[in-house]
Amino acid sequence: MNMNAGKRVVVTGATGNVGTSVVAALADDPQISSVLGLARRLPGWSPPKTEWAEVDLQEETDLVRHFEGADAVVHLAWAFQPTHDPVATWRTNVLGSLQVYRDVSAAGVPALVHASSVGAYSPGPKDGAVDESWPTHGWPGAAYCREKAYLERVLDAFEARNPGVRVVRMRPAFLFKEESGSEQRRIFAGRFMPGQLAGPKTIPVVPDIPGLRFQALHTDDAARAYRLAVTKDVSGAFNLAAEPALDARQLADLLDARVVRLPRPAIRAALAAGWGLRLIPASPQLFDAVLRLPILDCARARDELGWRPERTSLEALEEMLRGMRSGAGMDTAPLAGRKVS
Repeated sequence: MNMNAGKRVVVTGATGNVGTSVVAALADDPQISSVLGLARRLPGWSPPKTEWAEVDLQEETDLVRHFEGADAVVHLAWAFQPTHDPVATWRTNVLGSLQVYRDVSAAGVPALVHASSVGAYSPGPKDGAVDESWPTHGWPGAAYCREKAYLERVLDAFEARNPGVRVVRMRPAFLFKEESGSEQRRIFAGRFMPGQLAGPKTIPVVPDIPGLRFQALHTDDAARAYRLAVTKDVSGAFNLAAEPALDARQLADLLDARVVRLPRPAIRAALAAGWGLRLIPASPQLFDAVLRLPILDCARARDELGWRPERTSLEALEEMLRGMRSGAGMDTAPLAGRKVS
């Protein structure tokens, strides 16, 4: 193969839920000649056309050597934990991203595809949908949202200083796939929750809380959008989500559970107690943010990227729950499960 015939792409955070799907999608595209995956720990997984480099964004001071000659950098690296130490996540997520942006510019990379999130958006409607013009100030109480929103402002300044760089901001809803089940159990529910509980008839009730309506998307569908953002001459922000928006009734049907109306303060107090005792890693502030996230209008991704999800939000969530129950994973450190699939 002539390695100069296609695009060379560098992917940060290449071994996680999103990274593995993005690397696989890029490796499968004939327009891509090579992929360099950057990760804190090198994986056993080895897709075609892909090489690996060990990079820790908390420690790395020079990414130029990895970025030189690249046609695009896809920046996915993100640390969700430790939620009790927002300085640590800020160091990785924000300061690490600043290093990525600086070195994209220094290496002369013509395109930067950044993983933003629905969490970057300011609180919005649950009975309508917002497009990419909705304000991106996040929910200030949650570190995840603060960091995603801050980076949106940084990218505003980056684009003004680097008009020759094509910048794409992906703003997906919650991303699920079977192989991420074990990872997402550890991130959000904690190691003490058995994965077998994530199944029908094992959770008796689903709380009906005001504001509990959100969107999901299969990670592989999101990866197709990232691939299109690399190969098409587009820029700006793109919302990514599948239908339908999920609420307590749909979650209860999926889990064969009953819906019970519960007050928000009672649920939050229970989560705060579990988080304070370090029994669960997801913070009560993230719970506050989820109840305020807007519903996304994805027309721009459909019209300009030619992108549509192939799976529904229910299918994506059901697959992830199946992965939780089975201990599914991949041969990468973030996705390690009870078994490797």
